Amino acid sequence: AGVDWTECEKNRLVLRSADLTGARLAGTAFEGSDLQGARMGGADLTHGSVDRARLSSADLSRAKLVQLNGYRANFKGANLAGADLTKAELFRANFSTANLSGANLRKSELQRAIFDNANLDGANLAGADMARANFAKARMDGTRLTQARMFRTRLEGVDLSRSVGLVAAQLATACGDMATRLPQGIKAPKSWPCGKDE
Repeated sequence: AGVDWTECEKNRLVLRSADLTGARLAGTAFEGSDLQGARMGGADLTHGSVDRARLSSADLSRAKLVQLNGYRANFKGANLAGADLTKAELFRANFSTANLSGANLRKSELQRAIFDNANLDGANLAGADMARANFAKARMDGTRLTQARMFRTRLEGVDLSRSVGLVAAQLATACGDMATRLPQGIKAPKSWPCGKDE
């Protein structure tokens, strides 16, 4: 806990359940490493890399993950409550069932990322690129979506009725269903544009 590994290379290591609480990890590379169940609350991983790393069930609450690279990283079931992921690049990352309540994902790159059944209550996704990301059955109460790009974004079963900044134009190319709930005054497209293979 509190270790200083600033700009170190920690690639392909087994750090399962390690205690890295409050660690200084800015610029550190954990590419391909096993961090499942690791305790990383409050850690600073700014400009770091977790490409293809396993972080399922890890505690990253309040962690500083600004401009983090996380291509195909697995955050399934992880706790990222209050984490700062501003401008993070998370292409194809897996956040299934993760807790991202109150997280800051402003201007993040989330193309084809998986957020099904995740908790995004109060999260900030303003300006994020959510193209082809899967948010099916995610919790998004109070989630900020101002100017978020939602091309083919999966929103099946999502309650967006209390989301902030959502406009009809964003939904024109998104993917929803009869269970998708929208804010008052915003109507769903006449037909959602996505098929099951999208």
